[in-house]
Amino acid sequence: MDMKDQRAGRKQWVGLAVLALPSLLVSIDLFVLLLAIPRLSGDLHASSTEQLWIIDVYGFLLSGFLITMGAFGDRLGRRRLLFGGAAVFGVASVVAAYAPDATTLIAARAVLGIAGAAMGPTTLALITGMFRDPRQRATAIGVWIMSLMGGSAIGPVVGGVLLAHFWWGSVFLLAVPAMLLLLTIGPALLPKDQPERHPAPLDLTSVALSLAAILPTVYGIKELARHGAQPTPLAVLIVGLAFAAAFVRRQQTLPHPLVDLRLFKQRTFRTALGGMFVNTMLPGATMVLITQYLQLVAGYEPLRAGLALLPAVAAGIASTQLAPPLARRFRPAPLIAGGLAISVVGLALLTTADSATTVVAGMALFNVGAGPLITQGTGIVVGAVPPEKAGGAASLSQTANEFGFALGVAVLGSVAAAVYRHGAPAGAGDSLAAAPAALLDQARAAFTDGLHVVAAISAVVIAATAVVCLRVLRHLPPVGQERADEPGTQPLEPAAG
Repeated sequence: MDMKDQRAGRKQWVGLAVLALPSLLVSIDLFVLLLAIPRLSGDLHASSTEQLWIIDVYGFLLSGFLITMGAFGDRLGRRRLLFGGAAVFGVASVVAAYAPDATTLIAARAVLGIAGAAMGPTTLALITGMFRDPRQRATAIGVWIMSLMGGSAIGPVVGGVLLAHFWWGSVFLLAVPAMLLLLTIGPALLPKDQPERHPAPLDLTSVALSLAAILPTVYGIKELARHGAQPTPLAVLIVGLAFAAAFVRRQQTLPHPLVDLRLFKQRTFRTALGGMFVNTMLPGATMVLITQYLQLVAGYEPLRAGLALLPAVAAGIASTQLAPPLARRFRPAPLIAGGLAISVVGLALLTTADSATTVVAGMALFNVGAGPLITQGTGIVVGAVPPEKAGGAASLSQTANEFGFALGVAVLGSVAAAVYRHGAPAGAGDSLAAAPAALLDQARAAFTDGLHVVAAISAVVIAATAVVCLRVLRHLPPVGQERADEPGTQPLEPAAG
């Protein structure tokens, strides 16, 4: 087919905007509650345990159902799953906004997580089908990633503005107009995707094993990060890993697995997915420490801390938009490695940061450097399979990001906590938030040392990732210049059977 025949027109670009909006709202829902928790907890008389579940249940079920929903979309049709997820998300948002008690709110947040999982890989898979031209696809993926990054940035800010004028439930109603817009004009703009011609039945045992693996693992990691090495979260984590091993074994025996593990035989695929995992794991933990630094060390109010981070997030968004045109001129290997080198410079700046300005500048440099890996890595992952299987590949990409963030917070958060305990004076407590006023200056210095150590570790690992990407991806040509005879540019053949 001539390349011109594959180029998307105005309808596809407007459709991309329609897809980006719900992606933005799904991302916002992960962060919008950070400022609303104190008020809604008082109104609903939520216990400390209920507060944690209100915050965490959305992310737990979002990450737990990504793989399942990706497989559903490939078999049943992604557009159908997207519209169903959007309808459920809108209804659950209204229920959450007017929840009369904590139990109802937790249940609504759980449904929101499942509906968000239905929309996440589905939108990326639809984008892959809508934009067949590799250059346009790279730009479209950059726009989609920008919507996800924007949600993490403006979630706390939007929450602060709404809470200043309305009741806490207003933070949930923000999603309703976006879902109505998608359901109203989406059918006219989004193409009817072609699911698998003869879809294999969904292996319910694999679905159950994936949930039994992901949910306890994410829960165990987050609880270990929150409370340290306690017996219960350790046991839960071990159970999750055991189910993960069982899940992998079952996928290797099925003719139509829920996850095609043959993808991991491709060095290009493994490197791209692993790079994005590292890119989420290390900066995710650093980002958490930076938000705490701005509030507990620099003394910023939560809303001011969110606003202070906007330049760093804007730098990341600009990078994801600049990376696709650069990818048309430069090979992915030097482009990704060069970007990661900039990230290392930002992390190096964080190792000596002693002010809010320096901290934000370091984070901005990291975000600038991460753009090529995020956009090109996502393109490599979803491009490794035929279009009708893009949902499964997209779900792997997003699941890796979810696990990377959770694992980074747990591991590097523990490192930062150990540095703090070693450097803080006796009586300062186990965290900076608990330090008495008389010891606050020394406790702040110990917390800052923890941030420095985590940034140093991250810099070393990111530098190593840059070297690996430079070596493994060196055969890939610039986007749009692929040739059929080049290795690593062809999707895998469908599984036999």
